Amino acid sequence: MEERFDPSQRKIILNLARDAIRNRLESKIDVFSPPHEFLNIPAATFVTIRISGELRGCIGTTEATRPLGETIISCAVSAAFRDPRFPPLRSEEYPQIDLEVSVLSLFRRIQAVEQIEVGKHGLVLSLGHHRGLLLPQVAAEQGWDRDTFIQYTCRKAGLTPNAWKNPETIIEIFTAEVFGEMDQETIAPVPH
Repeated sequence: MEERFDPSQRKIILNLARDAIRNRLESKIDVFSPPHEFLNIPAATFVTIRISGELRGCIGTTEATRPLGETIISCAVSAAFRDPRFPPLRSEEYPQIDLEVSVLSLFRRIQAVEQIEVGKHGLVLSLGHHRGLLLPQVAAEQGWDRDTFIQYTCRKAGLTPNAWKNPETIIEIFTAEVFGEMDQETIAPVPH
């Protein structure tokens, strides 16, 4: 995916996510007043939290219905405190977290799984009321091939691993601009 954000904008986005989590831990209310115009552009976004390289929370949106800044705050707080796979983040964990943001492209329906490029595309798989999404970086991080990636997306949707073969199943692909705090070490802090 073409990069939409320069290094200083990425730093601002990551700081916004981190500040939202800290504010919630300190029982402060987030009042979003974007100091930068790019934060007003609607974007579908995921915020991923890791501690020592292990997943600690990941929540996002699949539609660009709210401004990026608002979405980042909401997703960061949800990833930290509302991901049903994990207990709410504790204050003592906060210094250990590493944040990653994924800003998604539009989804594109495909007719053949051969169109999926592992490491480049994320997947959305839908069948009836079931829907699952895996970000592009998941397959690469896990070392999955295309078939394994599709099967895990089926499982994420609450379906059997081979549900993708059902002719009624809808498979969509997307790309994401992915950046995290670990990528930002050489960038000077940006005031926010």
